[in-house]
Amino acid sequence: MKPSGSAAESLAEVFRCRRSELIRLGAFILGDRAAAEDVVQDVFLRMHERRNRIADLDDPLPYLRGAVVNGCRSVLRRRRLIRRHADKDEPYPPLSAEEAMLLSEDRRQMLAALARLPARRREVLVLRYYAELSEAEIAVTLGISTGTVKSTAARGLAALARALKEI
Repeated sequence: MKPSGSAAESLAEVFRCRRSELIRLGAFILGDRAAAEDVVQDVFLRMHERRNRIADLDDPLPYLRGAVVNGCRSVLRRRRLIRRHADKDEPYPPLSAEEAMLLSEDRRQMLAALARLPARRREVLVLRYYAELSEAEIAVTLGISTGTVKSTAARGLAALARALKEI
């Protein structure tokens, strides 16, 4: 996906075409659209700062997805640290009233169960079933083997099924 023109123009095109997709990816991982928007904005800012080095990528999308996943991991680590010091048991900040109204009860239950999964399992499931990436694409995005993707997805689905069965 090496568009013609300057690196800044190429980055602007990728931003226009892929921003929403990356925000949705981050929102599924974080359970918070506003935080996902911040992560994606930070990723594109870092890309802009390194645009001349990144301009050589044939397809920047796997790099972007990986950067968004890594940014989400950082947010989750910060949240865990804050929770540890605040002594709260909530996995994520509560949804706003508007967000809560928009989500159906089933979807809220599924997202809550997904949020309770270990980070790697949640990431693999979101990339596989929401972003519809192949196992090979997930492996590249997360920097793991295809076999690890398969086993992590299987374990994640089993844990998600158990959690939803309990609800």
